[in-house]
Amino acid sequence: MTRLDSLFRLIKERKASDLHLVVGEPPKMRIHGTITTIPGYPVFTAEALWEWLPEILREDQRQTYTKDRDLDFAYSLEGVARFRCNYFVQKNGPAAVFRMIPEKIVALSELNLPPVLGTFADYERGLVLVTGPTGSGKSTTLAAIINEINERYAKHIVTIEDPVEFVHSPKKSLITHREVGRHCTGFDEALRDAVRQDPDVILVGEMRDLETIRLALTAADMGFLVFGTLHTNSAAKTIDRIVDVFPASQQSAVRTMLAGSLAAVVAQLLIRAADGKGRCAATEVLVATLGLMNSIREGNTNMIKSIIQGGGARGMQMMDDSLEKLVQSGKADPEDVYMKATDKERFRKYLANKAGAVR
Repeated sequence: MTRLDSLFRLIKERKASDLHLVVGEPPKMRIHGTITTIPGYPVFTAEALWEWLPEILREDQRQTYTKDRDLDFAYSLEGVARFRCNYFVQKNGPAAVFRMIPEKIVALSELNLPPVLGTFADYERGLVLVTGPTGSGKSTTLAAIINEINERYAKHIVTIEDPVEFVHSPKKSLITHREVGRHCTGFDEALRDAVRQDPDVILVGEMRDLETIRLALTAADMGFLVFGTLHTNSAAKTIDRIVDVFPASQQSAVRTMLAGSLAAVVAQLLIRAADGKGRCAATEVLVATLGLMNSIREGNTNMIKSIIQGGGARGMQMMDDSLEKLVQSGKADPEDVYMKATDKERFRKYLANKAGAVR
């Protein structure tokens, strides 16, 4: 067992989401969104971290980290979890962050997400995007949707990730996991290959650049069901982000392609639980309608708010509506809800109620 393994076991016991190692500090972990020091460990020196970090690396990974001073990879500790690992070098020396990925994929029904997300597993084609900042639970939500497909349908699912996070065991579906940097050189190359691999479903771990976005749109337009992620905070910003990444001369054609292929957008945030013992997800949900197709084609994303507000019967909701449901039900911390809300005036009364309760 490596010295890092003992820390991995500890953060699982403490129900932490992340482990941080940096020169000049003892090891730290993130619990329910807050960074805290792990007791009983000394402050790391550069020499100590240069010894600890390579212990879980393959030889090719050691060479990459030494050469590039940055490395992304996944590490599995049997009986504990998988970890998404990022090694880098900063002012004082080496550093690393480890995100814990549960070995067991949590079912959609256990995530307390809107029921409409379960219907995405029934889609035959189109582009479904799950968006939000880093650490907002996008991978967990997508893994749950892919698991639904795996349990209900006999399909070929191709996942392209950097690194592979959740590992799906075949149930009814055939699963092909591909890791960027290990099984392919990039997302764009893997997406080009994927359409020739007889897929039904393609998961793109991150739509980082123009070419990856173009290929994902093309795959969805060809009739595949494509899932992807973006670092955007709302449905409207997601659509603008996809169009704006292209040169102005191509944007009209991109709007037409996106209008015909976009099936749904889920924007997600994690909010501190009211009891301080966890976090809960707030979601904005947009699903395809004729009105959405027209607004995208015409470049009128200002209409998307109205489309969502009028689409409640189809499971659509604005982020602020989701936040208000969480705070009204007593699940979410009013202060964190206020900080994440768009219309802050709407949530001042909940802050006042919390202040009154404290007094």
